[in-house]
Amino acid sequence: MSTIEDVAKLAGLSRTTVSRVLNDHPYVSDEKKKLVQQAMEHLGYVPNSAARSLRNQKSEIIAVLIPKISTPFFSQLIEILEMAASAKGYQLIICQTQFSKQKERSYLNLLKTKQVDGVIMTSIENDWSIIDSYLNYGPIVLCNEVVEQAEIPMVYINQAKSGYMIAKHLLERGHTHIAYCSNGHISEGMTARKQGFKAALEEAGANFQSKLYFERVSTVGDGKRLFREIENLKICPTAIFAGSDAVAAGIIAEAKKAGWSLPDDLAIVGYDNMEITELLEPRVTTVILPVEEMASKAMDVIYEKIHKKQYRSFEKHEFASKLALRDSTMFRRNLVATS
Repeated sequence: MSTIEDVAKLAGLSRTTVSRVLNDHPYVSDEKKKLVQQAMEHLGYVPNSAARSLRNQKSEIIAVLIPKISTPFFSQLIEILEMAASAKGYQLIICQTQFSKQKERSYLNLLKTKQVDGVIMTSIENDWSIIDSYLNYGPIVLCNEVVEQAEIPMVYINQAKSGYMIAKHLLERGHTHIAYCSNGHISEGMTARKQGFKAALEEAGANFQSKLYFERVSTVGDGKRLFREIENLKICPTAIFAGSDAVAAGIIAEAKKAGWSLPDDLAIVGYDNMEITELLEPRVTTVILPVEEMASKAMDVIYEKIHKKQYRSFEKHEFASKLALRDSTMFRRNLVATS
């Protein structure tokens, strides 16, 4: 196995010069860097990255904490984060918390023990007072979350505007008896989405009805179960915000099985713009999220904080969602409101 001494001998340089090249020392000529690179390739020499990391106090690894990797939004987010990290010479490790406070703290300890250079959090389980202490060891960036008291960068979607936009669209279609779905996860973002939805209803003189508010629905199976629950209500809603495209798909499957005409009997809005929304019948009106832009921004910000060593910096980087109008809300007959 080749050593750094072998590389130095073949390149005709000192061991110190080769070491400087391997550690990206600024005062090494391009010619010497080229000689070292050629010698390494000829000998098949691979630098000991772990040892170099210890010397530099950098792991060149970034951790991203997500609640569930199976959720399409997070899968897409991770894919773009990984490509952005790779382009900057970093590796990305995926840490699935499954909404567990203990798991979240365990993964944050990677920052404390210098196993990662920074952490991107896409959801928050613990109180911020607990997470805040980890800023003593490295940078944390929120992506898809907002915590007003946090002194860190936040990359997020304006959820209040998203909720308002969804309700406004359904109101413009003549709906006032509207069901609302949530995955049950409590966060500032989810609270803001619900508040935006309610604001649009109140503005139109309609009420947000607690009996049409459904929690802990996030899967296709949840959507099927939810439709059966709605079907048995004394007064059924004429429209539903499903909270996710997966839930919307489940509602559509069960509603069609029951002989309902969609969207005439029930208009549906999803969230996330999954590919399946274009394949379902009817095609699903859904919310398009700027995932690529958010992921790229989050990586740019964490990279900057790692290199500038500025861990406490209150920043807001806000992005807006858009509504993709499709068949599931474009009803074909006059809507008769039921009260």
